[in-house]
Amino acid sequence: MGVVNVTPDSFSGDGLLERHDPIAAAVAQATVMVEAGADILDVGGESTRPGSDAVDEAEEIARVLPVIAAIRRALDVPISIDTSKAAVAEAALDAGADLVNDVWAMGADPRMVDVVARAGVPVVLMHNRLAAAATGGPVGGHYADVRYDDVVADVRNALLALADAACSAGIGPERIILDPGLGFGKTPAQNLELLDRVGELRSLGWPILVGPSRKSFVGAALGLPPGDRLEGTAAAVAVAVARGADIVRVHDVAAMVRVARMTDAIVRR
Repeated sequence: MGVVNVTPDSFSGDGLLERHDPIAAAVAQATVMVEAGADILDVGGESTRPGSDAVDEAEEIARVLPVIAAIRRALDVPISIDTSKAAVAEAALDAGADLVNDVWAMGADPRMVDVVARAGVPVVLMHNRLAAAATGGPVGGHYADVRYDDVVADVRNALLALADAACSAGIGPERIILDPGLGFGKTPAQNLELLDRVGELRSLGWPILVGPSRKSFVGAALGLPPGDRLEGTAAAVAVAVARGADIVRVHDVAAMVRVARMTDAIVRR
C-alpha cells in the first residue's frame, strides 16, 4: 500500500499540498508507485501524526476528492481513502475509492459504519487509543508513557472486539482488515514489541495490515530523522512480512516492494 499524502504537514515530508499542482503531483507519484509494484494507493487529506492539527470535513473533502478522481481516471488500481470522517469516506467512494482506512476504526464518527456497510467496501480497522499528549523532539511526535497490561494481548482483544462490532453492524467478515496501529497510542518500545509479535494477531482470522514506514519508533531506535529511515523501515517491513502481515503501508514503494517480495521468497516459498 503506497501512501499518497494530500496534506501540507505530513511528518514524513511528503505532503503534496506544498506542490505547485497537487493533483498532477499526486497522479505522478501514484503512477510511479504502481509502476514500482504498489497494489493499493492510500490517499489521505489529514495528517494523523501525534500532535497534528485537525482538518474540518469540508477542507478534507476539497483536498482528497480531485486527487482520487484524477488517480481513478489515470490508473486501474484499488484506492483507499484514509479518513475517520463519514462524509469524507462517502464522497471519496463516490469519486472512485474502493476501500476505507480509518485510524479510529469507525469509532470517531457514528455515521461511518453505515457508510461502509451501505457501500459494501472493505474497511481497515486500526487499533488506536487516547493517550497523554504527544512528546516532540528530534524523532518527531510520539507517546512517551502509555500503559498496557500486555500491549499485544490488549491490542489483540481490542481488534477482536472491533471486528465483531463491525460484523454485527452488517459489514461482511470478508471485508475486514485489521491494523495493530504502530505509532498510535503506543510508546516506541511498545511499537517494537508489537511489531515483533504481530504474528499473534493471525489467529484472529482476518488479514493484517502493518504501517511502520518512517515512524518515530524507527527514528528512536536509530536516532535518525524521517528522511533517513529507509533502512530502518526496510527492517520493520521484513519483520512484519515474516511475522505474517498481509499488507504493508509504506512511503518508499520501490524499495519496500523488493523487501516484501524477498521476505516472501524466504518465508512463504
